[in-house]
Amino acid sequence: MLRQGGHLALALMSLQLLLWHESVTIEVPQDPKILADLRQPPTITKQSVKDYIVDPRDNIIIECEAKGNPVPTFSWRRNGKFFNIGKDLRVTMQKRSGTLEIGFRNGGRPEDYEGEYQCFAGNDHGMAMSNKILLRVSKAPLWPKEVLEPVVVTEGSSLVLPCNPPPGLPPPFTFWMSSLMIPIRQDKRVSMGLNGDLYFSNVMAQDAQNDYSCNARFLFTHTIQQKNPFTLKVLTNDPYNDTSYNDSDPYGGRKVAESTPTFLSPLGSESSKMVLRDEQLLLECIAAGLPTPAIKWFKKGGDLPGHKVKFENYNKTMKIINVSEEDAGEYVCMANNHLGSIRHSIFVQVRAAPYWLDKPTNLVLAPEENGRLVCRANGNPKPTIQWLVNSIPIDSSLPDPSRQLMGDTIIFRSVQMGSSAVYQCNASNQHGYLLANAFVSVIDMRPRMLGPKNQLIKVIENNRTFLDCPFFGSPIPELRWFKNGQGSGLDGGQYRVYVNGTLEIKRAKAVDEGTYTCVASSILGMAENQVRLEVKEPSRIVFAPEHQSAVRGSTARFNCKVKFDPSLPVTVTWIKDDKPIYLGRRLRKDDESLTITNINEADEGTYTCTVKTEIDQDSASARLTVLDRPDPPMDLELSDPAARSVRLTWIPGNDHRSPVTEFLVQFEEDRWEPGRWQDLATYPGDLNSVILQLAPFVNYQFRVIAINAVGQSAASVPSPKYQTSSAAPDVIPRGLRGWGSEKDNMEITWEPLLDLEKNGPNLHYSVWWRRKDSDGEWNNVTTTGTKHVVHNTETYVPYEIKIQARNELGAGPESNLVIGYSGEDKPTSAPTDLHILKVDSTKGNIHWKPVNQDSVRGEFKEYRLYYWRKASHVPGLVFSKENKTKGFYTTMAQPSAILSDLVPFSRYKMYMVVANNHYEGPPSNSVEFSTKEGVPDAPSFFRIKRRGFDSIHLEWGKPLEPNGLLIGYQLKYQAANGSREGRPHLETFLPNVTEFTLRLPDRSTRYNFYLSALTAVGAGEVILEESPFFANEAYIDQVDIATQGWFIGLMCAIALIILILLIVCFIKRSRGGKYPVRDKKDLPLDSVDHKDPDGSFDYHSDEDNKPLQGSQTSLEGNVKESDDSLVDYGEGGDGQFNEDGSFIGQYTVKKDKDETEGNESSEATSPVNAIYSLA
Repeated sequence: MLRQGGHLALALMSLQLLLWHESVTIEVPQDPKILADLRQPPTITKQSVKDYIVDPRDNIIIECEAKGNPVPTFSWRRNGKFFNIGKDLRVTMQKRSGTLEIGFRNGGRPEDYEGEYQCFAGNDHGMAMSNKILLRVSKAPLWPKEVLEPVVVTEGSSLVLPCNPPPGLPPPFTFWMSSLMIPIRQDKRVSMGLNGDLYFSNVMAQDAQNDYSCNARFLFTHTIQQKNPFTLKVLTNDPYNDTSYNDSDPYGGRKVAESTPTFLSPLGSESSKMVLRDEQLLLECIAAGLPTPAIKWFKKGGDLPGHKVKFENYNKTMKIINVSEEDAGEYVCMANNHLGSIRHSIFVQVRAAPYWLDKPTNLVLAPEENGRLVCRANGNPKPTIQWLVNSIPIDSSLPDPSRQLMGDTIIFRSVQMGSSAVYQCNASNQHGYLLANAFVSVIDMRPRMLGPKNQLIKVIENNRTFLDCPFFGSPIPELRWFKNGQGSGLDGGQYRVYVNGTLEIKRAKAVDEGTYTCVASSILGMAENQVRLEVKEPSRIVFAPEHQSAVRGSTARFNCKVKFDPSLPVTVTWIKDDKPIYLGRRLRKDDESLTITNINEADEGTYTCTVKTEIDQDSASARLTVLDRPDPPMDLELSDPAARSVRLTWIPGNDHRSPVTEFLVQFEEDRWEPGRWQDLATYPGDLNSVILQLAPFVNYQFRVIAINAVGQSAASVPSPKYQTSSAAPDVIPRGLRGWGSEKDNMEITWEPLLDLEKNGPNLHYSVWWRRKDSDGEWNNVTTTGTKHVVHNTETYVPYEIKIQARNELGAGPESNLVIGYSGEDKPTSAPTDLHILKVDSTKGNIHWKPVNQDSVRGEFKEYRLYYWRKASHVPGLVFSKENKTKGFYTTMAQPSAILSDLVPFSRYKMYMVVANNHYEGPPSNSVEFSTKEGVPDAPSFFRIKRRGFDSIHLEWGKPLEPNGLLIGYQLKYQAANGSREGRPHLETFLPNVTEFTLRLPDRSTRYNFYLSALTAVGAGEVILEESPFFANEAYIDQVDIATQGWFIGLMCAIALIILILLIVCFIKRSRGGKYPVRDKKDLPLDSVDHKDPDGSFDYHSDEDNKPLQGSQTSLEGNVKESDDSLVDYGEGGDGQFNEDGSFIGQYTVKKDKDETEGNESSEATSPVNAIYSLA
């Protein structure tokens, strides 16, 4: 039976859950109009804290504020009883609020108002209540008067100085100081515990003083109270001397007994601690011992929570913040020194005041709807749940058939208009309580639209788009969307309708433009609103600015080309480093760029271009880096002096974002060129200290220039002067040579030493010379100049020469031997037997007998041939008789050479001399010879002189050098089609012919012409000319077009056509042309006759000219019939046709004309009719 009963109860519960249907909770919008019409129970919005401690010097203010419609009224309970505010003159309640203010201006004690307060706010729809507020007055009691005996302790022992501060509200903050208000120094050995006592792990002699005072600071009163000071006396085995104290031996060499660790706090081997959830846990272990023990912490059976644990007070205190249930367990602190260790276990229990799992919230329902309030809380121990309705326990309240209490849940079914109330949930255990107010409001309201009417929404194409339609009603209305007032509701596909009435278009396209209507309907009525959607092209930057580096003083340009919807107003703005840019003379902006001229360092930064419309924007950024020459190096210092070196050190200046590649060190000396700075050496850019190699006998001053990719810095401030000592020369004079300026002398010359090579004062040169290949004595001379002349020498004989530089400190190195020669004289012999063989048109082989080398009387240079063109075998040819020379260097016994570059068919004459460096010898025998005939040069010019439509005229000139007797010209031509050439054609001409006219079979074809002159030897150099295209011919002869046959035929055809048109026009006029009755009278007369597009007259009937039914006669639609009809000038007729079909009867009486006018003016205007009227 019990089992059957259990199954039956389970089945009933399942059936109840299946039949239960909870309505969606109605969310009330914060719309002022809705809230003004909506009746709601009260809600507590502000209240004082539960544990409320006040300053006795101030008025007491207990806060309580609430909202509701109608405005709530307030009442208070004190210590569980009604608090009659009106009977206490010190207590006032603020207007439109329940906040109490208790004043003591007219007397009274704040302590008389301590107690438990609770606020109640009620209106016609329910009663809300605040937490119970425990009001207490802050207290700062005085320290009890006591006489403290001096504390005597042996050195090395432990000590605890108790504080025992007076119990204040809230508890005071304690600290230890001397009577001079100097904090007591705390460390690993001496520290204050959590209870305020001062602990000494071991006492030292220097701890003895008479003013250890514990101080208590009270937060509310901002007062500090001081306890009577302790006097500490330390007994030592040996006298204590302050000077003997040091950190490594704190006892000054005195023997003090060491001790193993013992705990001063807490006592014993274990203790327990209870802490509430979410609070902080403080565990303390203070140990005595000598040496001072070290404290370590660990958790038994697990790890310390590293993310929220913190060690303080020299590891003596462990703090765990935001304690949770997982932090419960056994914590062990261990104190150890080298004598041993001890442990203390602290068992931590974690309890919890009630905390919310599911806090009840306000419930707004429509009549006949269902709902529920849930109140779930947890804690340790588990809290009890109590429900109240309008501050009365639910068990004691009036029964409500729509309400059912099921533990922590209240279920509402088919609520009615009178079911509104405020429900309170109280969750409590021994550690505290929670109180929550939640009202149930039953309302009915017809649908309302909350948003603005007929909104225009502009969106960007392809963007996700939301059309808002906020609405409200009770019961919750059903919302549907329509587009352009047609079709069924929009939902599904690219559309999605949200519960709050918003319509989402997943990707807006141009076809989505239109008017959207949202309709909210319920059993109480209907409301609608419209939204106009316009889809625009996105604004974007198609050519974005790019990062760039620019040299100071140059120009930078950032591009920003944008594209946007033309129907939207757009702005393009620039900012620098997120700040506006002020345009001016240096910063100029146009439609597509920003230009910065004369750049300086202040221009460096990130430039952002933003294109913005009312609905979207796009940005792009680029950085400008300003490069500049580096700043000069600073603080030049000289160090490490030596005879020929010194170290130079400097501080580099700012490189202005372009790294320094090298440093140039310059020097200035004040002996030879004062004021002139010279380059000494360059060094890599990563050095700032170098050793300079110097010359002796120089008073130096240095400066440094930094160099980067932009350029050189200014020179640094010069260094101090540095004087090097003198030394003998160490450089050999350069450029030593001996040569003769006369036939009986030899000049010995050399280059002087540079100023920095002199190495000392009184520089001079020692020069030695002697005849080569002789063992004679050296001749020498000492001079300060750079030249010495040796006289009375033989002609062109070799000498050995050497040189040495000297100064007051000694001689420099000697040079190597140099061979010099005395002066030259004229050669005495001439080449003999000069002749030429194997002469052709341009060259021949010459032969001669050499001279004796001794007769040259100097250095043999060459055999020099003089030749010239004496005559030409071409009659009447004008030519130049310029003398030419050609040198041949040879020492062969039978010398020969080739003489080239001769002109063909000419007569030449020549002779030869021998030459040394200065003179030529006597001439050889003269020789005359003739060159053979050759091929001619190219014609002097070749051009197309004129061109007709079917012929081309060529003209050329005779060669400047015929190189023989001309026998004619040869012309080859062929059609050219790109890279392909046609079959060649050849023409030859007599020598007196210099022009030719060629008939062309195809005038559009281009030709290549090749022309050369001919002698008996053959054809000469070819000259090429190309014929241009006919259409682009620049020099076509102006042909008389009137004489061309095709032109005459064309003119005859045009004349015939004109004659035919005149005949047709005459015939039409004689038969009676039709007038355009509906033309405006102000139209030009030449448009009266209607013609076809080809210019012929219209022979259609009048019916063909009538407009379609309902059409217009012009695009404007207001053209009237012409008033200029024959009816105005003659009698009306019956509208009959003549035999020839003319429209004589068309002109009717005036009355008919007016009627027709009226009908035409009323014709409908439409694009279709306008198109027909144009046809």
